[in-house]
Amino acid sequence: MIDFSHSEILECVKRALAEDIGAGDVTSTACVPVERKARGAFLAREQQIVAGTELLPLIYAERGGVDDLRLLKLSGACAASGEAIATVCGRARTLLECERVALNFLQRLGGIATLARRYVDAVAGTGCKVLDTRKTTPGLRRLEKIAAAAGGVTNHRMGLYDAILIKNNHISAAGGVRQAVENARHAGLPIEIEVRTRVQLEEAIASGAMHLLLDNLTPEEAREQIRWIAGSAKVELSGGITLENVRTYAETGADFVSSGAITHSAPAVDISFRLDLD
Repeated sequence: MIDFSHSEILECVKRALAEDIGAGDVTSTACVPVERKARGAFLAREQQIVAGTELLPLIYAERGGVDDLRLLKLSGACAASGEAIATVCGRARTLLECERVALNFLQRLGGIATLARRYVDAVAGTGCKVLDTRKTTPGLRRLEKIAAAAGGVTNHRMGLYDAILIKNNHISAAGGVRQAVENARHAGLPIEIEVRTRVQLEEAIASGAMHLLLDNLTPEEAREQIRWIAGSAKVELSGGITLENVRTYAETGADFVSSGAITHSAPAVDISFRLDLD
């Protein structure tokens, strides 16, 4: 079960509603009688992996609640074109003022989950796991990583605080691969190190590194390096990995492949909200 109860998520919902509604929905207030009740349905307009329907109770609660809300598809479920993913009944004004914010979340998160599933399907049977990255929309990382997980991707570190990833600039600042690894051990956190040359790779292995990031290699170069590593460390491949070539990279023997495109370039899925009088 994916957890949507984190305080960051509630804050994100509040900000989104405040951004859109501001002092009030002047159109709905002017046009719709205050006592008018309505029902609405969120409809998938294309086949997709659903993500974010669990936000709907939070959205409506912030605007006074609704009479009935049914989540027909939870995050990770597949929805066919024309299928309802959620239905709601309540004050027409509430449904109207929450419509855009709800759709923005569902379309954005569903787009990430749908693209994530395509990556996962592309590497099926290889034994290689697909990872997401920190290349997320500022302020939406937790939600976007939830969406990636809903699509079947394995979440990489959440931020700079929960795992160590020593990259090229860290190596330069620390004074070399060996020094960087030795310094990092004192933190007591998982350590991964990026290596770009055979010399760095050999030094990382000699330093006891157990998780290596090989960046911007061709599949042939990656296969050669992985053959040399021979299982002495876990290997992640990154850089230039796309939906079109991800299987080729996965078949090199890597344990993981990562792609920033899953979160930074996912197209929104098509979802509509249809409202009728109750």
